[in-house]
Order: sequence, then C-alpha cells, then structure tokens
Amino acid sequence: MLREKIESILLKAQKPARYIGGEPGAIVKDIYSTDVSFAFCFPDSYDIGMSHLGMKILYSLINSRENYRCERVFAPWPDFEKLMLENDIPLYSLENLQPVKDFDFIGFTLQYELSYTNILNMLKLAQIPILAKDRGDELKNIVCAGGPCACNPEPLADFFDFFILGDGEEVELEFMDLYAEHKKQGSTKTEFLKAVSQIEGIYVPSLYDISYNEDGTIADIAPIDNAPMPVKKRIVNSLDNAFYPDNFVVPFTEIVHDRVSVEVLRGCIRGCRFCQAGFLYRPFREKSVEKIVSQTRTLCENTGYDEVSLVSLSTSDHSQIEPMLSGLLDYTESKQINLSLPSLRVDNFSKELLDKITTVRKSTLTFAPEAGTQRLRDVINKNVTEEELMRTCRTAFEGGYSSVKLYFMIGLPHETDEDIVGIAELAQRVVDLYYTVENRKKGQQVKISISTATFVPKPFTPFQFEPQATREEIMHKQELLLSSIKSKKISCSKHKPDTSILEALLARGDRRVGKAIYEAYKLGCKFDSWSEFFDYEKWERAFELAGIDVAFYANRRREYLEKMPWDHLDYYVDKVFLAKENLNALNAVTTPNCRQKCSGCGVAKCIGGKCFE
Repeated sequence: MLREKIESILLKAQKPARYIGGEPGAIVKDIYSTDVSFAFCFPDSYDIGMSHLGMKILYSLINSRENYRCERVFAPWPDFEKLMLENDIPLYSLENLQPVKDFDFIGFTLQYELSYTNILNMLKLAQIPILAKDRGDELKNIVCAGGPCACNPEPLADFFDFFILGDGEEVELEFMDLYAEHKKQGSTKTEFLKAVSQIEGIYVPSLYDISYNEDGTIADIAPIDNAPMPVKKRIVNSLDNAFYPDNFVVPFTEIVHDRVSVEVLRGCIRGCRFCQAGFLYRPFREKSVEKIVSQTRTLCENTGYDEVSLVSLSTSDHSQIEPMLSGLLDYTESKQINLSLPSLRVDNFSKELLDKITTVRKSTLTFAPEAGTQRLRDVINKNVTEEELMRTCRTAFEGGYSSVKLYFMIGLPHETDEDIVGIAELAQRVVDLYYTVENRKKGQQVKISISTATFVPKPFTPFQFEPQATREEIMHKQELLLSSIKSKKISCSKHKPDTSILEALLARGDRRVGKAIYEAYKLGCKFDSWSEFFDYEKWERAFELAGIDVAFYANRRREYLEKMPWDHLDYYVDKVFLAKENLNALNAVTTPNCRQKCSGCGVAKCIGGKCFE
C-alpha cells in the first residue's frame, strides 16, 4: 500500500530519484529475517547525504552482519514533503520503503549545527514523538546520533535517547548486540539505556542532572544510576584494521561528491586553535599506502566511478604522500580515473607534489592562509609564513597555473582592522608575484579568489572560551575587506553573519537551547544551511519564546574555570591544555605541530604512549 502511494506521487517531485532507492550497490534485506533494524537518517537532502563518507562506512558495516539491517533515510525536499503530507505518507527508508517508525533504531548523523531543525522535522514526518520523554518505555524507536556535533549534544538532549562520541566503527555493533539481548529478554527502554550507558563512547543524557548558577552558567553536571563520569569518546586505533566498505551505493541522480572517497588518515598534527575537527579527531592515524591503493582499486572496480577523492583533514601531511600518489597514479592513469587531492598545505607543497597533481587534475589550487597578517596567523597557530605562501604560489604559477583560491576567516580572536586590510594586501602580493614568474603562461590573466568565513568558536578548541564577533563587527569587517581590494584580478566571497551567529549559539549551547530549537521548528524553520530557506527572523522569535539570550551563548567570553555544557564528555584533550593554548594565542605564541614536538594535549594517554615516535 505504501509503495503504491509513493509511486503515485514520484513524477510530481523535482528529483524523483531521491526517493525511490534501488540504486546499484544498495543492500536490501528481508524485513522479517533480521533481528535488529537501523534507520540511518541524514538530516539534509539526498544529494548532500549520499556524499557523506561516514554513512557509507556504517551502512556497510551494519549490513555486514547477516541478522542486522541498515537502511538509508534522507530529509525530503519541501516539494516532496508537501506531497507526502497530502497523501498521508510517513517518512520511509529507501531500501524497503519501510516507515521509519517501524525501525528499532533511528540514528542521525550530526555533521553541522544548522541541520538541527531538520532532525525534528524528520521525526515529525516519521510520526515519532519529537521529545524523548513522550515516546514511552517500550523498547523500540531508540533515537540516537553521532558525528562531530555530538561533542556538545546538550542542545539536542531532550530529543535523543543516546549519543555516540568519537569513532563509530566498533561501538555501533556493540550497542546493537546489546539491544538484541535486551529485546530477547523483554527489557524496557529505561533498562536498555542504563545498560548501554556503560559502553565506552555512549552518552545517555537522561542519566545526568544539570543545575545552573544565578548568572545562567552551569553549576553542576551530576550522573545518576551509576552513569559514567566523564563519558569517554571511542577511538579506533588502527585505520588499516578498521572496517571499510568494498562497495558504495551509486546514485541514479547527481550528488554533491559523485565519486569514490578513500580516507587516507584521521586526525591532524597541526593544532590550529580555531579548528574543532583537528582536536576532536585526535590522535593522528595514517592508513598504509598499500591499504589506500587496495581500497581505491576495489571501490573503483565495484562502483565504476572514474574519479577518486582522498579524504582527510590534511592529505599532504601523510608521511608517505609521494609514494602514496605514485602507487595510486600507477592504477588511476592506466584506467583513466581522475584523482582529486583536496586539503593541501601551504608549508609542504612541493614541485614534486605539483607534478603528480598535474598529471590527473588541472583546476584551481586552493590554499588556506586563514589570516592576512603574520601576527594573526601566529595567534591562531596556523604556522604558515608569507614566505611559504609565496613560494607555494610561485611553484604553482611556474607549473602552469594562473588561478589560486585563498581561504581566510574574519572575526578571529584578537583581530584588528589592520589584519582585515592585510587579507587584501596579501592577495595583491600574490597577483604581483604572478608577473615576476618568467615562464608563466603568456596571455593568461592571473585570478585570485578570496573566500572568507566568519569565525565560530567551537567546543574542545583553545578558542572555546572566546566571544564571537557581533553582527555589527562582522559587517564592518566584511565592508572593510571589500573596500581594501583594489584589483579586478581579485574576487571576494563572504558569508551572511546571521548563519554564523546561529551556529555559534548552537555549538556552545546548553540544554536550555533545545527549547529554542523546538520553537524554531514549530515556526517552520528547516534546511537552515540553505540560504533560500534560512529565516533568521523566525529564529529570533524562537529565542524570544524560549527566553534565550543570544549574546550569552555567542558573544560572551567564558572564564577558564567556568563549567562548560560539554565538560562531562571526554575527548581526551585536556581543558588545562586548551586554556594554556588560549593564553598562547593572546600572546601570539605558536605551538609546534605534533611531529615536531608533543605539546601535551592529553591524547597520548588514551593510546598508552606517544602519538609519534
């Protein structure tokens, strides 16, 4: 019956292929022959979600167990959502077109804060109560989540049963095994949640009481019913031994990253003080060249893709980057497969690396100085000098490139107008450099693209204590930058400040912020990361209804001893270390990268020794 209803409305949708399933590589299991079912929900469109590597890994991992079943679910685009509501079609999975409310687990991935209202909307479309307390105590519809934003899950605590902290490759099957046992025993949801809280990497928010001081800061976070304190994140020690799929689902329609993705390393050695991922994914772990080449070959042959992207926070930091590229090129060139190498560093870009890139890709090179002056780059611990940037750009220009993209942030801690003007001046010096290169391509004009993002302070970084720039300050900085660019050879893009302000509030919010998310959802907010749908006026109304002071969460400096909403969650980076790094930023003192010297962040203790020998 449901299948017939879905088929009757497909041709009325903008992109029917988003909603039908049946793609090559999809794993379809009989509903009645599996013991535990998991609906993997990505709170954004199919085009975005199908590009996500984490979903591909966990989808294949769960389905590798004969008695477990994982099916994919995406947020329907507004046109299809309207058709679903008009035809009484609940949110469903793609593999079996099964209603999400019939699954044991409803799991979301938290990739970015602006997806939060989509989560509530998907629960409503699934006909599942949005608040965890309203779902009853029957052992079904366990709503859980993982991903980078789970490092501070408190704004979502009222909506979820538990969160997965850290790497999911091992913990995923552990809590499903535990669920299977409790299902056989006829346990209640409460009994299961108490038991699952004892698995390392699992956080059950209902087992922690939060109290507040008169000034609105957190007074105490107290565990109940023997819940662990702190809750430690889960770590996969070896990427070579970790599960990785040998096949991907190949969509019928174009998606954002329509290619094979191969993870080459996890973590980062750099310690940029603004970068949450660089701290969350510690320790730094490399995959062997042999494993990378083998996985690339297998995935290309099984999917038929003719493009491969190497995934990491900084691919060129792999200690065997050149042997890795040589091994990959031996295969990809012979098969006419394009190799994409994102995440290049300014300070280890070489002619040899350029030569390898040029054989497979000839597009604009992208580098991230992040700040326009050396003083501010030292503040954020970027550890990149202007000399290194110029040397890298010269190498690119001598190699035949005439276009370079430069990424910067504005609103960084301790930033001045001089630093903003410095962005334009640095870009101009790159333009001038181009015309000093004797063997540049004649007749080609140099093009320098500046992309600016607004700094957002995030948990588990040295800048978690810092205030975000106000809307007025952000707009002033953007206007100053645009007025400082004098050359038509330089273009500049910027982000609207309202989305960054909302992101800052959600990133560092506590449980009280959940009420604002709920109110925003009820006012119609969804797809907030899409400019055509984002409506900050509705969010302002939601803050008013929920009694939330935006400045308290976004624009207030936090003291080092203040209890943060995430202080009971342990990502192995010491808060004392983060405070020390914050002081180093104040004094523009840099910290060497992890290969040069251990800075004592605290992660080494979780792996029983040094991160690097």
